[in-house]
Amino acid sequence: MRRGEDFLEQRVDEINQPDDPHASLGSLLVSFLKLGASSFGGGMAAWTYREIVERRGWMTDENFLQTQTIAQILPGANPVNLAVYIGLKLRGLPGAIIAAFAMVAPAFTVIILLSTVYRQLSDYPETHSVLRGLACVGIASTLTMGMKTARRLHGQTLPILIALSVFIMVGVLRWPLVPVVFASIPPSVLVSYLLSRDKKHG
Repeated sequence: MRRGEDFLEQRVDEINQPDDPHASLGSLLVSFLKLGASSFGGGMAAWTYREIVERRGWMTDENFLQTQTIAQILPGANPVNLAVYIGLKLRGLPGAIIAAFAMVAPAFTVIILLSTVYRQLSDYPETHSVLRGLACVGIASTLTMGMKTARRLHGQTLPILIALSVFIMVGVLRWPLVPVVFASIPPSVLVSYLLSRDKKHG
């Protein structure tokens, strides 16, 4: 029991450890302003992954996935949760505040402007075609991020089975998300513990 508690404490410490202490508050502000203003069509996690991991190199793939998992299971909007937690990891409380503000402010402004424009153009079929196109971009970006991060699970059968089980239960069978997530936590923690132990002894 104690070993399990020690493992959980270690994983939390790893997640909370800053990945790049050189990420300035100004660069955080610029990155999340850009994300908040340009991430149309959904798929915010994919856009954030591209900016934070691939372009800036502030976080590793593993830590980003861990951060995204925490953001998704916490109450509130996932993109804002993700921004807050990334800002907190990189620059502490000031970083969390700046990231949250930068994520919400442009999106709020754009929504107000677009809602006014949409009210004037909603009767035109072309308007709905544009919106469907933006939705496709969001779906494609999410699938791209999923494929990139799935490569890290190569040869790890149990995590893949858990991910597929959750996808089938929620996406195909339409089971409620919250019970499925809570039910998947114990086996996920156990698998992570076993893989971590095997890696240390391997």
